[in-house]
Amino acid sequence: MKKVRITQIKSVIDRPKDQKATMVALGLRKINQSSEQVVTPQVAGMINKVKHLLKVEEL
Repeated sequence: MKKVRITQIKSVIDRPKDQKATMVALGLRKINQSSEQVVTPQVAGMINKVKHLLKVEEL
């Protein structure tokens, strides 16, 4: 399956609770922290929800 590397580039301070929870679910807690995920419909939806806080690279 297709994999992506997700890197947090902006802070979650002053963001809604659901966006903060989505970032934690993606495995991101700090700026410049990266996580590799297999792209499923669920993960794609989470990425889309917080795309303004992320940098996404295909592997």
